[in-house]
Amino acid sequence: MSYLALSLTLIFVLIPLFLSKTLKLGLEKDTFIATIRSIIQLLAVGYVLKFVFDSNHFIYIFLMIALMIGTATLNARKKGKSIDGITWKIAVTLLTVEVLTQSILLGFHIVPATAQYIIPISGMIIGNSMVLSILFLNRFTAEMHAHRDQVELILSLGGTPKQAIHHQLISAIKASMIPTIESQKTIGLVQLPGMMSGQIIAGADPIQAVQFQLLIVFILLTTAAVSSIFLGFLSYPTLFNSRMQMLKEKF
Repeated sequence: MSYLALSLTLIFVLIPLFLSKTLKLGLEKDTFIATIRSIIQLLAVGYVLKFVFDSNHFIYIFLMIALMIGTATLNARKKGKSIDGITWKIAVTLLTVEVLTQSILLGFHIVPATAQYIIPISGMIIGNSMVLSILFLNRFTAEMHAHRDQVELILSLGGTPKQAIHHQLISAIKASMIPTIESQKTIGLVQLPGMMSGQIIAGADPIQAVQFQLLIVFILLTTAAVSSIFLGFLSYPTLFNSRMQMLKEKF
């Protein structure tokens, strides 16, 4: 793509700006800031990745993954402020998902152990895990607010914290996993996923593009399950004190 063609894509930014101004949505500033940030961030990442790919040194790969996990953690933790230690819980969840999936990919030689493969796949894994964490925390906190009396009733009848919170925890886990599962039911029929589309546009054989996309699809299923379940079981114990009483100031 030439720089002239790239500059013409700004038309897709002008359209929402025009509509926001016309309908008085008040989103012009946020849209403008988002556009500028995306340009700067992607260009910066592009140059960094070029350096990392050319060097193909383990330390640079590690630093890139650490940056991804750190940024994703800081973004996701905003949704779980009522949960003690939510920052490290999210970070451990993201790290666990990354280590698990990369161990399988590299251990079975499914993909080469090079920066060109590890970093893009890690970005998809960590990004998806971050979204799943946000979805889980949103639903979990909402469930706890809505059913706080029910949880306390079960505790008063002699139930353990795990028994008292079981329904809310399972509901939040299921709710966070459903978007991933549902989107994969119509993959290839309703949408052509980003990785597959990118490879086809770059001139790759469509069958090979499909194979790589299936790899990502299967990885994201594991990411969805492990992220929500792991974060859920790390989070709920901190909502109760040592006497198995719910901390009322949390919800």
